[in-house]
Amino acid sequence: SPQGRSKKKSRKHQRFMERRAVLEQKGLLSPRGHLDTQTTESGLEAPMTLTKANGTTTTHIDKVPKPKRVVSASLSPSASPDSIARHHSVLLSQGSGSPKRVQTASLVLRPAKYVAIDCEMVGTGPQGRQSELARCSVVNYEGDVIYDKYVRPELPIVDYRTRWSGITKQHMKNAIPFTAAQAEILKILKDKIVVGHAIHNDFQALKYFHPKDRTRDTSQSPVLKKRAGLPVRANVSLKNLARHLLHKKIQVGCKGHSSVEDAQTAMELYRLVEVQWERELALSQPPRPPSPVTDPAADSSQYLEDQYWPTDLMASSL
Repeated sequence: SPQGRSKKKSRKHQRFMERRAVLEQKGLLSPRGHLDTQTTESGLEAPMTLTKANGTTTTHIDKVPKPKRVVSASLSPSASPDSIARHHSVLLSQGSGSPKRVQTASLVLRPAKYVAIDCEMVGTGPQGRQSELARCSVVNYEGDVIYDKYVRPELPIVDYRTRWSGITKQHMKNAIPFTAAQAEILKILKDKIVVGHAIHNDFQALKYFHPKDRTRDTSQSPVLKKRAGLPVRANVSLKNLARHLLHKKIQVGCKGHSSVEDAQTAMELYRLVEVQWERELALSQPPRPPSPVTDPAADSSQYLEDQYWPTDLMASSL
């Protein structure tokens, strides 16, 4: 009967509205607004009421142009490394041949997402052959020092390796224990893209493993080696890369290396080829298919259909 069909339709509409409310609450569906607001935002026709001189009114319809989609040039601090690499690639594709666009690619991504690290080790254990952390320096994207402390190894020092490490017995007087230094350093490195030269040695001294996709090792960079005119498969020292590409001398004299200077040099080398490095990294990563739930272009109204709802949720909505 017509009355029975009306009740059935009413119950179905009620379930429809309840499901819509759930989706709106979860952010999967835009809230329903006034008709005027919806039509204006969607770029359709927006009605406008005009009053004539004789007091009568008429409705005039103007076309409202669709708003242009603007791709944001910034990334959230929690952006994943592959998102950063892809963002580099997008900026480059938008500004191919334009120096200003290439400069923008570096400016957009330089915040506290990047750090460079270098560690100095001393010898412990039998004949001092075991390497342990004795100093760690971390600099930011600009090369400013954000951490630089001497660290007391867990085992007694047998060889200070001063000629290379620059560490002396005097430095150990104010050194902090390894466990304390490790906790401080790992807190800095968390969620960062870490730059360094032969950086696996630094991580080994820290007894730590950093994700490979968040590591930029200047000793393994084909881009740097090609730019320096060196064989891609050659083992290149930080000292030689600095001399060829930055035209500066580091690690000179007999007082040992400076971990601050080495970290700053590694960051300078990375920044020198940052755009090309990140572009090649982005191209080497397979594209990820968008999620139908989080993709803003997806039609979220399809999730109002019965097949997308668990039976227990459907029963609770009746």
